[in-house]
Amino acid sequence: MKATRRLDLVWGLLIGLTLGGAALGEAAEPGFWVTAAIAAIMVFKGRMVIDHFMELAEANRTIRMTVRLYAVAIPLLLMLTYLFGAQIASMTSL
Repeated sequence: MKATRRLDLVWGLLIGLTLGGAALGEAAEPGFWVTAAIAAIMVFKGRMVIDHFMELAEANRTIRMTVRLYAVAIPLLLMLTYLFGAQIASMTSL
């Protein structure tokens, strides 16, 4: 497959996932599984952007793994905030 065609497909998938995640976040009743689904979409989208648009799939292993770790850390923080939001708020309030 041509590189430009693959990038077009990845771009379309990213747009679809963004719209789907937004629709899910707006329409669904807030809960653990909705938050987990949105976090999973974030991880998948981050990995696609890192590998296809930032072209880090063939980059130095340390750089690639650091950026991939960041793409997993943010959704993980989202889940931790959902699970322990009240405790985090009480620890960080004045």
